Amino acid sequence: MIIFPYGNSDFHDIRTSGALYLDRTQYLPALEQAGKQLVFLRPRRFGKSLLLSTLANYYDINRAADFDKLFGNLHVGQHPTPEHNTYMVLRWDFSQVSAQGDTAAITQHLFDHINQAIRGFQMRYQAQLQAEIEIFPTNAIASFESLVNTVRHSGYPLYLLIDEYDNFANEVLMQIQPNAERYQDLVQSEGILKTLFKAVKANASEGKVGRVFITGVSPLVMSDMTSGYNVATNIYLDKEFNGLCGVTTAELLALVTTISTHCQQPSDSIATTLETLRVFYNGYRFCSDMAESQVYNPTLCFYYLRHFQKHCVAPDQILDGNLAMDANKIRYIANLPLGQEVIANILDEQRAVAIPYLESQFGMEKLHDLQTDPNYMVSLLYFFGVLTVSGRDVVGGLELSIPNLVIRALYVDELKRNTLPAAQDRRTLQALAKTFYQTADLQPLVAFMEDKYFAVFNNRDYRWSNELTVKTAFLTVLFEDTYYIVDSETALQRRYSDLTLIVRPNMRQYALLDMVMEFKYLALADLNLTGEQVRAQSRDESRAIPAVQAALREASEQLQHYQQVLIDKYHEPQRLRCLAVVALGFDRLVWEMLPAV
Repeated sequence: MIIFPYGNSDFHDIRTSGALYLDRTQYLPALEQAGKQLVFLRPRRFGKSLLLSTLANYYDINRAADFDKLFGNLHVGQHPTPEHNTYMVLRWDFSQVSAQGDTAAITQHLFDHINQAIRGFQMRYQAQLQAEIEIFPTNAIASFESLVNTVRHSGYPLYLLIDEYDNFANEVLMQIQPNAERYQDLVQSEGILKTLFKAVKANASEGKVGRVFITGVSPLVMSDMTSGYNVATNIYLDKEFNGLCGVTTAELLALVTTISTHCQQPSDSIATTLETLRVFYNGYRFCSDMAESQVYNPTLCFYYLRHFQKHCVAPDQILDGNLAMDANKIRYIANLPLGQEVIANILDEQRAVAIPYLESQFGMEKLHDLQTDPNYMVSLLYFFGVLTVSGRDVVGGLELSIPNLVIRALYVDELKRNTLPAAQDRRTLQALAKTFYQTADLQPLVAFMEDKYFAVFNNRDYRWSNELTVKTAFLTVLFEDTYYIVDSETALQRRYSDLTLIVRPNMRQYALLDMVMEFKYLALADLNLTGEQVRAQSRDESRAIPAVQAALREASEQLQHYQQVLIDKYHEPQRLRCLAVVALGFDRLVWEMLPAV
């Protein structure tokens, strides 16, 4: 049985308990060469804390006797660097700092955390320290100064590890608007974060701090502290470290093979499981070199595989609750003036979002740009882990797209909440969609969409009103990862259907239908009709309009190709339903179903 370290980022515990550890120690020599002070950014739950724990155990003088036990069979154990077990290690974790209260309260929360870390440091290294570290309860920066001076006289260098450096500051910024002032008080001018990092910078320049390694999610806070801490090397976009955190395809194959053998499943089930993991959890690339492989989110993989190993079936809920907080990041962008349009464009699978480069200089002076410039919004979504680098456009710009279906679900849910703010409407919609999954009868669902859903679109100035708008509406209505996956581009022979819902392998025993839908949008102005005239028509009268008939024929011809491809792949023609849908503005929907094969 594999012991998955789900939620465990303690390297020592993982290595001594026999839990799974995916070796990343081959990167340690390169990290040493990269610089003395490093900044490494990755999305939440991507293994940053485990990386810092690995560094702490590798460099700590107090772990020297455990080196062979902890690292002996790892890459760096076979090829150690001269610096192993030569440092005293101080670690701060700013995710433990509360963002509640005014600036003075948050400052004290930060001081409490730093002072507590210093107390623990003094206890661990009391045998090596030649003097007591003085603790200042209301001035942890003075406590830190006392620590570095005491360490310097011990004869050992200090390695400072800072985890989630931007956590509480980002929480302050992304709350309600008035908190932008508190954020500015924390990070700018003589704010406490800027002052703290100035102290780190000064002590490092004087040789009192030997190495610094900082992790976080985005460069936003670092941008605001530039003059306070402008000496670090940013390695978060270096292709050399693309795979420093995350799970590779080869590693996942080995794990799935082991579990499938344990569960006595047929060998062909391995490919099915890997495909499920790929579409739901893969897709992250953290550099602009397309030759670098994409990696999987480790927390999500361990969530899935732990359940799979225990029960020999996939979990019903694909989205681990640990990622629910990422929805707040999407909501933050969605609530900006152009946010809804940006998110709708992101959801268009056929057209990747392209920007000249990733913006990394955010800062308060750029806050207006962040609120109005799609390039800034898209860049921040990349750092949040809900977009990833997927290619380059014809002029060399970066293309970014949603990495996988789990993240797509977060976008879809945000659009749904924005369009249908009333919980009762969302519950009604959920019930209607569930019926549609079993019957493919669009009538009840369409009646609701025309009455409730499309009314929102009519009341907005959506410059992007087109087939994408209709597709996005149906995607938000029908996306349900408990039952479905979206079929891959390759399966449709590199031709895109507008919306393809394929029942998940572990759910195909139930009365659920596979669906493929093609959408067409006809502007009312092109039809020489008003919304009132269309709503006064019967659905059959709308269907009889020549332009609508032509659009239905075009959609049906496209569906015939998709229909055969999906039948050839899944061999269940009786389960497949193909629907052509035409929207007349946002006032009327008509549809036809292809005859079954």
